[in-house]
Amino acid sequence: MLDRLLADFDERKPAALARAVSIVENHRDGFETLLGSFQPRLGRARRIGMTGPPGAGKSTLTTALAEAFRARGLTVGIIAVDPTSPFTGGALLGDRIRMERVALDDGVYIRSLATRGSLGGLSRATRETADVLDAYGFDRILIETVGVGQSELDVARTADTTLVVLVPESGDAIQTLKAGLMEIADIFAVNKADRPGADRMLNDIEVMLGMRSGMTRGELPAHHGVDLKSAELKRKLNPSRVAREAAADDSADQWTPPVLRTIATQGEGIPKLYEALDRHHRYLERSGVLHERRLQRMRERVIETTEHRISRRLWQDPETNSWLDAQLPALERGELTPFNVADALLARSGDLITRIDR
Repeated sequence: MLDRLLADFDERKPAALARAVSIVENHRDGFETLLGSFQPRLGRARRIGMTGPPGAGKSTLTTALAEAFRARGLTVGIIAVDPTSPFTGGALLGDRIRMERVALDDGVYIRSLATRGSLGGLSRATRETADVLDAYGFDRILIETVGVGQSELDVARTADTTLVVLVPESGDAIQTLKAGLMEIADIFAVNKADRPGADRMLNDIEVMLGMRSGMTRGELPAHHGVDLKSAELKRKLNPSRVAREAAADDSADQWTPPVLRTIATQGEGIPKLYEALDRHHRYLERSGVLHERRLQRMRERVIETTEHRISRRLWQDPETNSWLDAQLPALERGELTPFNVADALLARSGDLITRIDR
């Protein structure tokens, strides 16, 4: 069965792709064999994560970017992480509906994944689904998060490039300076930039970038005898301008995120966004950061898989659960602590944890 599926997959049959994604997403029998066969093919596609608060226009921007890639002859795989249906446990498919402009393009594949309780903005199967699309041969993989605000940071560990999409109403300067979501961006897009407040939002982000990286520190001369009217000093005292200039410097050793203005519904700003994505990828390759990120991604996958297997073996084992239930009275009386029980549990579960499944 799997041999036939892999043969059809190698022939780039769309039905085989859809079936492979379903097997991997739901961890059906054979999913590990499938992923293992795909491992040597990974690394060709560029993975671009798109995140930001709800209502920022991420789906529209994803569609516009997909159209830009297709105009240049590139194939695109889109993973749209949707909220989970409380009835079926599946994705609500809202993002897929909003991407109808590219849904019928043979060079575009859209897959909606449910969050299924994930607090990081991504489904647990998102990375594995991206691997399937990569192995299939897509040139670009766009990963759009569900939009849950500053908690959705998993995308930075999944993508090569992270695009944070904001709108003029995303918050005032204090919100902009917060850690979390704002710190994972490789590129910022202020979408719906025809709304009031767009210029202020762009400036706030650039000021934040200039202050956060300390661009103005150590560059200023001593205050005695300084000409406060000099153009050079004014430039150094303007963190937003310094950040803007640094973002445009292709030869810099450190990447400074560009802050771009877009109106996705009208296609405005998309060419500059496309160019910024290419520039960032060139930086990643030149600096070696791309290799480092992909190695880290593999390391995290091993850790994640190991933790999942240990957890499954422990809590699906009847003897382990019976033993744990027997410790609860002593815990309740204060004779044991959760730490004592955990240590004893690990000590008695060595064979269970280290066995090799066949």
